[in-house]
Amino acid sequence: MYNIKLLNKISNVGLAKFDTKEFAYSDDMENPDAIMVRSASMHDMEMPESLLAIARAGAGTNNIPVADCANKGIVVFNTPGANANAVKELVVLGMLLSSRKVTKAIDWCKTIKDEGDNVGKTVEKGKSAFAGPELKGKTLGVIGLGAIGRLVAEVAVDLGMDVIGYDPYLPEDAVLKKGITVNNNLDEIFPVADYITVHVPLTPDTKHMINRESIEKMKDTVRIMNFARGDLADSDAVIEALDEGKMACYVTDFPDAKLIGVDGVIAIPHLGASTPESEENCAAMGAQELIDYLVDGNIKNSVNMPPVFMPRTGVARVTIIHKNQPNMIATITDTFSKDGVNIASFEDKSRGDIAYSIIECDSDVTDAAAKEIEAIDGVIRVRVIK
Repeated sequence: MYNIKLLNKISNVGLAKFDTKEFAYSDDMENPDAIMVRSASMHDMEMPESLLAIARAGAGTNNIPVADCANKGIVVFNTPGANANAVKELVVLGMLLSSRKVTKAIDWCKTIKDEGDNVGKTVEKGKSAFAGPELKGKTLGVIGLGAIGRLVAEVAVDLGMDVIGYDPYLPEDAVLKKGITVNNNLDEIFPVADYITVHVPLTPDTKHMINRESIEKMKDTVRIMNFARGDLADSDAVIEALDEGKMACYVTDFPDAKLIGVDGVIAIPHLGASTPESEENCAAMGAQELIDYLVDGNIKNSVNMPPVFMPRTGVARVTIIHKNQPNMIATITDTFSKDGVNIASFEDKSRGDIAYSIIECDSDVTDAAAKEIEAIDGVIRVRVIK
């Protein structure tokens, strides 16, 4: 029986994937084999020795100590693409709101409520203050063509926009919808884009990629969408650009105290994945990732371990999380050989300093053999799955 601890409310669509004959789950589970989490912070949480995996029902893992988990042999999963459609729809809404001054117009309408029969005339007189451009025929720069960025690019094409994508990590064989061009030189995208939408992870390289220098290269009428991470944009630089007429609008799903209430900022309270469909998709994907790992040792969509998958064919399966260092594989296989265990198949992949091995064996693997593997210098965690 595998025990799953729930740190947040998880959709029943995801929980239904757990066969109750093999899995138990609750929010007060002790000594869990795995954790499912959405927004709860785990940075100050003491990780139990029993913990094998964490599934984040969402894309971002800022609330999880990912590197520390890797060093403890805890696999951290996320659910990329599960909320992509929800975010895509909100980005399109953001572009429309930024263009047509809808939020300002709605607020203004509230001020004329008491005009009675004159409301219609007042509306006709005042509506010109909220005029704005259509999306059709405008140029959209999409920074990052992952699951979300690509969907945004595709719907923008359908809306009649000229779409330029930027993604240095896009596979060479990637097939993009007709109408999407790729230019991996931001200095050529910034000057021509009427709208820019950012869909990249927050890293030291991408932090404040929207800054004074990059804004200076953009049109004064540019409208920027940030539905990825708040720190991708320098709030001070955005406010300064809006104040000086160097930017038409900034729409963010990650407002901070500086941005709220600033003229030209449309601040949305992190609603990108706030749909029942998104929560269901994320929960279902996260649950399946835990099932695949706990039952078979297979890894997909981990943020701190390499992807490794192998069909079950042997009598026993051994999974090993270890340091990515010379002679590790030879030492492991020699130890198996010495203990008389025949290896039927072997798969090993690395991710930075960490590597992961799945070994299918033709015979049973004793506790003593497993402990010998565990004692090898550089081995972090060993599991025997029968």
